[in-house]
Amino acid sequence: MLQTFRITAFIIVISISFIACADAGRRENRMSQKTIEEVLKENNCKLLSVPGVVGTAQSLCDSKPCIKVYVIQISDELIRQIPDIIDGYPVVIEEIGEIHTLPENQDK
Repeated sequence: MLQTFRITAFIIVISISFIACADAGRRENRMSQKTIEEVLKENNCKLLSVPGVVGTAQSLCDSKPCIKVYVIQISDELIRQIPDIIDGYPVVIEEIGEIHTLPENQDK
């Protein structure tokens, strides 16, 4: 009976330790997560190097921070090349067409 109690107590202590460690790891990951500004700055050149990508921005998607990738035209190839998530932030591809500069002498 005493031995059964000791084994049960040991199992409970080990279980609590694992739970505490797992929770501490989750808190540490949240605290060490980069800001969306940092993530976009680190990945902007890579995203813009994909043919068909014309811009990037930080935005809100469902009231949460996300990265928008603006493309000339959405294609299966672009969808394969652009990740769904970068450093925990969702990535949304938005088709906007080609971007052109306005003529300098355009009437206002």
